[in-house]
Amino acid sequence: MNRLKLVLYYLIISRLPHSRLLPVCNKIRVWYVSKILGIVSSGKIDYFEPCIYIGNGSNVTIGKDCQVNENVFIQGAIIGDYVMIAPNVAILTATHNYTDIAKPMVYQGEEKGVTPVIENDVWIGRNVIIMPGVRLGMGSIIGSGAVVTKDVEPYSIMGGVPARLIRKRT
Repeated sequence: MNRLKLVLYYLIISRLPHSRLLPVCNKIRVWYVSKILGIVSSGKIDYFEPCIYIGNGSNVTIGKDCQVNENVFIQGAIIGDYVMIAPNVAILTATHNYTDIAKPMVYQGEEKGVTPVIENDVWIGRNVIIMPGVRLGMGSIIGSGAVVTKDVEPYSIMGGVPARLIRKRT
């Protein structure tokens, strides 16, 4: 992906005011990430709010009619259609190595993980952390503050640290 396009995204586009203040700013952000960066499939009700981190964009795809709120950190993800992501969510693809106790962890580097997959019609609550390689099944709901460390079955409602099944949607 062209570095200049990313620089413009991070310096200008991602810092435009929230859509509650100026609705046109959301339209500009959605246009930029779909047409210029090519990571979003445009739909009728897309939201892409301020300060969304997308890394270099090469490991992020987002489906149509998705709503991504402010301060979301996406290291990498394959996100389906009709997904709602609340503020302050972190979707991770890498973790720190820590296996060698004779060496400080800061010197052990990162372990690249598998890209998380978020299927269609998923609702991710505020302050959720999704660990590398996790698959969130279709129609699932992840409660605020949860840490998702394992795959989530379709139509499950999950919550807690680590996230556990609360109940199934019927």
